Amino acid sequence: MEALFFGKFHSQLWFVLLISFLLSLILLLFYHSAITGGDQNNVVTFLVNNFVNVIQDRENKSIDFAVNSSHRTITLSTNHHNFTCELTTNKNSGRQVKVSQEKNEAIEHISPSLDSCSGRYIYMHDVPRKFNEDLLKDCHSLIKWFDMCQYISNLGLGPKIENSERVLSSKGWFATNQFTLGIIFHNRMKQYKCLTNDSLLASAIYVPFYPGFDVSRYLWGFNISVRDAASFALVKWLTQKPEWKRMWGRDHFLVGGRPAWDLRRQTDDDSDWGSKLMLLPESNNITLLSVEASLWNNDFAIPYPTYFHPSKDIQVREWQRKMRRMKRRYLFTFTGAPRPNSTGSIRGELIDQCQSSSTCNFVSCLHETKKCEDPLKVLKAFQSSVFCLQPTGDSLTRRSTFDSILAGCIPVFFHPGSAYAQYIWYMPRNHTKYSVFIPQNDLKDRKVLINETLLRVPKKEVLAMREEVIKLIPRIVYADPSYRLESLEDAFDIAVKGVLDRVEAVRRGIKKGKDPSIGFAEYNVTKF
Repeated sequence: MEALFFGKFHSQLWFVLLISFLLSLILLLFYHSAITGGDQNNVVTFLVNNFVNVIQDRENKSIDFAVNSSHRTITLSTNHHNFTCELTTNKNSGRQVKVSQEKNEAIEHISPSLDSCSGRYIYMHDVPRKFNEDLLKDCHSLIKWFDMCQYISNLGLGPKIENSERVLSSKGWFATNQFTLGIIFHNRMKQYKCLTNDSLLASAIYVPFYPGFDVSRYLWGFNISVRDAASFALVKWLTQKPEWKRMWGRDHFLVGGRPAWDLRRQTDDDSDWGSKLMLLPESNNITLLSVEASLWNNDFAIPYPTYFHPSKDIQVREWQRKMRRMKRRYLFTFTGAPRPNSTGSIRGELIDQCQSSSTCNFVSCLHETKKCEDPLKVLKAFQSSVFCLQPTGDSLTRRSTFDSILAGCIPVFFHPGSAYAQYIWYMPRNHTKYSVFIPQNDLKDRKVLINETLLRVPKKEVLAMREEVIKLIPRIVYADPSYRLESLEDAFDIAVKGVLDRVEAVRRGIKKGKDPSIGFAEYNVTKF
């Protein structure tokens, strides 16, 4: 009798010790998963399943194991024992394993979202409102030259466009301003399916600051102290957060909303342009997404917002079919205005050649015409043309590039920094697949005629390039932030993937003992 009692007691003690060890191991592995970017869930599951099988084999009991992330608990149940342990997980993931009484009959019930966010979790800083929402309250003064209030409506998409001329498809069209990308991105992030409230699970940290709107208020007539005030305040706020210390900011990213040069003032002279946000020492560890990148390696270009913001995949497919059917009566189109005060500009030559050719459509963007402020006129012009000229303007890139792609018009570039060296996450590496390149120096020296150059492109190649351009449409539009596309990846999705891949590469380098600062934010004179 005494032997039986001690035998039973020994068995129960062994069982309790094993369960305790199991729970400790689970917590340890979840903690390890958190600090390495949330990519260890499969390891946790594998080990847990094997421990459950060992216990089942030894005790021949029915055991339930569950990771319930909505309640943030781990539960183990047997005939005589219930063990519940609270842990930190994301609300979007969950896993359950059921082991029956029969040996080797483990049945695994896996949530559809299991591991779908592994390595993709993003934490969004809850920054003070003065860095984003409060900026929009004074929308009349965001940009000196015009009122931005109507353009920040509809989550940054602007007012809806009336399709009176049947130029557009049925839904998803807005008069979107090129400078509202920060608002659009922020609202898209709120709908991101792998957004987490737990920074330990996050693979990257998003900073919802609107630096483009912050600096645009003060670009004319204000000293550098005013222009830089919010930049210094943001950096101070970030560096005091525990999330910063994990990788000293190298997993942080923000969206500029303007060309990156506007945030990289080189001097402390009041007459110099922009703020110095991205030249602060701490900012060297932050990745900047902007409509135009600069020569620093921590700048990455993402598309300007277009007028199209679909809410469903079918809207994109319908628009692509419409662009394939378009009859294009012009060989090429140029929408723009001359730059008489810019010595390096080729726009004057482009306009001269366009106006002298019966195969070119010129749409003047001089302020008095206001033609380029009408989305219907712009898109109608691009839809009617085979090629669309995209020279440099006030900077290397143009919003017009993406409006032309949206209309199925093959872009013609004159500088590699206008697209090829900019939108590396979005465009094919072989730029001849979707565009034509004419060196701008050849145009300045009048060595080429645009009309003749484009006529020499074989029809078969033209059709192939147009199809490639139309295939790019889902990648260069930003979906309506109120919805999620079912299967297509939009410009937001690709930007997030690019950031996650970049941060993961830094993590791998750190694990190998490499200095993460090398190459991360260096000035790269050969970039363009």
